[in-house]
Amino acid sequence: MEQTSGRPATEAKTAARGRPSRRAGRRPWGMDARGRTPWTRGWTLVSLAILTAGLTAFHSAVPNTAGNLGSLLETFLPWTGLAVPVLLGLALLRRSAVAGVAAALPGAVWAVLFGHLVVPAGGVTAYDLTVLQHNVDDENPDPAGTARALLRAGADLIALEELTPEAVAAYRAVLEADHPHHAVVGTVGLWSRYPLTGTRPVDIRPGDVEASWSRGLRSTARTPRGDVAVYVAHLPSVRVGTGGFTSGRRDESAVLLGTAIAAERLERVVLLGDLNGTLDDRGLAPLTSRVTPARTGFGFSWPAVFPLARIDHVMARAATPVHTWTLPATGSDHLPVAARIRF
Repeated sequence: MEQTSGRPATEAKTAARGRPSRRAGRRPWGMDARGRTPWTRGWTLVSLAILTAGLTAFHSAVPNTAGNLGSLLETFLPWTGLAVPVLLGLALLRRSAVAGVAAALPGAVWAVLFGHLVVPAGGVTAYDLTVLQHNVDDENPDPAGTARALLRAGADLIALEELTPEAVAAYRAVLEADHPHHAVVGTVGLWSRYPLTGTRPVDIRPGDVEASWSRGLRSTARTPRGDVAVYVAHLPSVRVGTGGFTSGRRDESAVLLGTAIAAERLERVVLLGDLNGTLDDRGLAPLTSRVTPARTGFGFSWPAVFPLARIDHVMARAATPVHTWTLPATGSDHLPVAARIRF
């Protein structure tokens, strides 16, 4: 009779105890090699989401002391919404649930500030006056064609900026049949279906600019609903360079224009102009605190080839802008902006 030794069985059990099992080496679902789960990784993205939401919500707290960074942020403030899909995409690549949830924070802030601008406008609202504002560009190769395009808006008042002496004749020739009354001061002009009286320059010249600089006018339009003081203005340009966002001259000019409007004796005021600033930019506060902007949708008006900002505006006092829209591109680097106003 053979005797079976217990050694092989004992060695097998010992070897089994020393070998790691497949179940023991498997990580929980979603855990990476460093032991982080979808709820414990991606905190850098969370920080970016909180920063974006904070800058969007509290943009007025960003100082202008260094390079006018506050005004620069406010110029392109609606575009902060693009951070939301970027953050969501990065959260998906990172497989971070906490980052995905955090991305909703700047989305919610953006919706509060700008959500109403993406809601389609309602039906036609009663209005008393249609106005149009356009920086026609002093290098416009086709002033007559631009004028014909502007007539299609059916505006009662047409304000133009960057007029040159040579181009004025072309605009007058096209517009005068439908808008027989006009006034030109410096490089800005106004064409009207109604008589214009009391036209005069408005001094919005920054202190360090030559005396020949003239970009503002004021005129009274004798409309069927009563007299309206119409201001046409072209504020100085802003620049982005190594020194930051240079808007000092624009801001100074805005203060001068706001002071002139505050002193206006007529109750009804309409301001038409290339203000070289957006409604969110604190540099235009001397104006937006005194007149109500016309704003339906984002209405980006510059540059015409790919509009990034709305710097061409229609504003009113003792009147309500009920609808505003941009027209197709002309020979200018700006889009025309039209608005309907109710007294």
